Amino acid sequence: MSEKWAVRKRPARLERRIEFTDYEETREFLDRAADLAERQGYYPDMSFGRTHVSISLLPKEEGAEVDDELMRYAELMDALLPADHQDN
Repeated sequence: MSEKWAVRKRPARLERRIEFTDYEETREFLDRAADLAERQGYYPDMSFGRTHVSISLLPKEEGAEVDDELMRYAELMDALLPADHQDN
C-alpha cells in the first residue's frame, strides 16, 4: 500500500487524493476503479473533479477498524495507477 494513504480513526478508514494531468486520465482511472469494485464486491466512497480523485475506504462492517483486507484493497487501487502516478 502506498504511503500516500492516510489512516483515519473516526470513523476508521483509509483516505487518498490522486492528482491527474487531465480529465481523460481521471476518467480512465475511474473506469478501472469501477471494474475493480465490481470484481471485488466492494464500493469505495469516491469524489472527483476534472483532474483529481479523492477516495475513502471504510471497513465493510460499521465500527470495525482498518484491517489487512482494507489495506489490500488500497494496494489494488494503487495498482490501477499508471507507473508515472504511483507516487501521486
